[in-house]
Amino acid sequence: MAFASSLLPVPASRVCASPAPELAAFSPAKKSVSLAAACRRRGPRHGVRVEVNESGSALAVDALSQVKHVLLPVLDRNPYLSEGTRQAAATTASLAKKYGADITVVVIDNKPKESVPEHDTQMSSIRWHLSEGGFSEFRLMERLGEEQKPTAIIGEVADEWNLDLVVLSMEAIHSKHVDGNLLAEFIPCPVLLLPL
Repeated sequence: MAFASSLLPVPASRVCASPAPELAAFSPAKKSVSLAAACRRRGPRHGVRVEVNESGSALAVDALSQVKHVLLPVLDRNPYLSEGTRQAAATTASLAKKYGADITVVVIDNKPKESVPEHDTQMSSIRWHLSEGGFSEFRLMERLGEEQKPTAIIGEVADEWNLDLVVLSMEAIHSKHVDGNLLAEFIPCPVLLLPL
């Protein structure tokens, strides 16, 4: 599983008195490791002390334990769901079951329901995959036939329902259904992107 960088805060135990200026170019995921290395490199002459108490996986578990409402966007028109959507559904059900969270599914397509003959099959497939994960009750929304971009719809739903996590397969980004830059900028909660 890949976690959004906002999901893993740097613990206070890894804080250095004054970070080295060369760290500004590193990404947040590498910054905490590089920060500790920079603090060790600068040593006691600058009054720096470094302690590493928690692992990154412990932080991820702590962050996920706060999740109470998960959004599963379905963006493909495959009536039996694509591999990425099936993986996202299984992960969503697993996380929701483990942490006692609710699930909201939003089906997004720019075509109206009447123009898609396999619509009922897709709805049955979504229900089946989530029930396999132990969820027979979940909120199902359809945003069909709208001119809005899927990324904007995901952001609106996440904001409107005050969601804690969005679970999405990288397949949606690779297929150009979702813009990864807009996703990171406008979604009001952490996004869990699953590799293919």
